[in-house]
Amino acid sequence: MNNDLFFGVANHSMTVVAVDALYTKPVHTNFLMLGPGQTTDVLVTADQSIGSYYMAARAYSSGQGVAFDNSTTTAILEYDGIDSTSSSPQMPDLPFFNDTKSMTKFNGALRSLNSPQHPVSVPQNVEENLLYTLGIGLINGTRLAASMNNVSFVLPSTVSMLQAHYFSKKGVFTKNFPDNPPLQFDYTAQNISTSLWSPVKDTRVKVLKYNTTVQVILQGTNIVAGESHPIHLHGYDFYIVGAGFGNYNARRDPKHFNLVDPPKRNTVNVPVNGWAAIRFVADNPGVWMFHCHLDVHITWGLAMAFVVENGPDYGSSLQRPPRDLPRCSEISKPLILPHVDSNSSTTI
Repeated sequence: MNNDLFFGVANHSMTVVAVDALYTKPVHTNFLMLGPGQTTDVLVTADQSIGSYYMAARAYSSGQGVAFDNSTTTAILEYDGIDSTSSSPQMPDLPFFNDTKSMTKFNGALRSLNSPQHPVSVPQNVEENLLYTLGIGLINGTRLAASMNNVSFVLPSTVSMLQAHYFSKKGVFTKNFPDNPPLQFDYTAQNISTSLWSPVKDTRVKVLKYNTTVQVILQGTNIVAGESHPIHLHGYDFYIVGAGFGNYNARRDPKHFNLVDPPKRNTVNVPVNGWAAIRFVADNPGVWMFHCHLDVHITWGLAMAFVVENGPDYGSSLQRPPRDLPRCSEISKPLILPHVDSNSSTTI
């Protein structure tokens, strides 16, 4: 869960038909790019000679000088009728571990199906326009931390954020997550000043009114080391309307946005030292985490949360928790099963 993966099947092509459980226009490819938290549905035709073929995946790593697991994981696709004298399985030809061009080409080919049966509804007018930087930093010059807009997320330890929101409990989080970076600089420059390396550790949220149309520009940075980031939003799917390398340009880049059939996902790969633009309608009330899906990055604090306010009626409002909802203290207790006599017919 700490790397994107290239995946392929030896001697077989694949047809992508859905990503994150949402239909796409068919994409024919010899490999897939899978980020942590992402899913891809593919069709594979078994049209090769009877034999066995490796399915394999290995890491894509974009960070220069960043250690990663460079091993290859495999499974075997075996045809019916194979005999014991068959040769060893063949390996697929996967992109190199640092092949950013192949990663970009695969993600750029994805389009929503946008058919009469599966239409899309891309927000055309934006009411909340947000710019969030993503970066790795250092606390006190020694301890690694990660942040969005220079805020390194701290998970509350006493009560859940959803519970605090519903019951208006104070002191769990603050509603002042910044809409833009607190300081503008050349986000993807080489040798960024060490004065920009130290984030603030805090628990902050961005409040969204119900049914607001939201655009978030996710801007990668080269603080400490630039990397690609699979950014995941709980509670929503969103349209990926654009992506590119370098610093996002608010005047130039929106002219190239796809507002007709962009892919719809719940996790977006923000390219190394680049940016991605997503849009969604805030129509699901509650508290929703927005975070990097690399395990190590979320533990370092590369996260924030949206609080979406209630809508005008019962069906568009957050419901009261059930009376029998177990408390965390009860869930954490070990499950003790009754003793079962091996000679009895009792089952659990």
